[in-house]
Amino acid sequence: MRKILVIAVTMFMTTFSNAQEMKTVPQVVVSGEGKVKVTPDQAIINVGVGNSGNDAAEVKKKNDAAMDAIIKYLKSVKLPASDYQTKQVSLFKNYDYEKKKHYYQASQTISITLKDLSKYDVIMMGVVDAGANTIHGVEFKTSKLTQYESEARVKAVQNAKAKALDYAGALNQKVGKTLLVTDNSATYYPRPMFAEMKVGNDAAMPRETLAIGEIEITANVTINFALE
Repeated sequence: MRKILVIAVTMFMTTFSNAQEMKTVPQVVVSGEGKVKVTPDQAIINVGVGNSGNDAAEVKKKNDAAMDAIIKYLKSVKLPASDYQTKQVSLFKNYDYEKKKHYYQASQTISITLKDLSKYDVIMMGVVDAGANTIHGVEFKTSKLTQYESEARVKAVQNAKAKALDYAGALNQKVGKTLLVTDNSATYYPRPMFAEMKVGNDAAMPRETLAIGEIEITANVTINFALE
């Protein structure tokens, strides 16, 4: 029993000693950020139909007819069915305090993924002519997101390493091996940086109503480097 106790104490002391040694490794903890700015090649357009009236069935009927026309238009221009989707449908009763009576309001939105930005004006005019009376915004994106995220991560590590070298140099030390890497990157949110869209000098080109600018893809990392 005494022998077992001695072995247990010895193992505990060894583990404790190793833990202490790990805690006392000189190190520098730095954060790095990598950014990649790219011109988007796709857009998500959210358009909708809204109608109001005294009869719920009639209001819904008007909305359904307009949405049917919009979907048929998208099919007519050969937009893949996978590139548009109904996002929201609502029909509710409201009260007009001025007229002191109830009325019904219906709305429906559809999200369109446009993979050819040169068709933006044509598509927008087409859905409006078909019956869309609300536009809820345009979100730009890139079809090469995975590639650009990888580039941003590499830049983030390079940025962190550069900081570590600065600190180590100021301390007259050298940067050693990497002890820990923590990815702090958040979910990708495109941030449009508006600029004029270039379409060339062709006088026959249609009017410009879309400034695609750039989107910024960011990666953040925290790295623990040993100091030597």
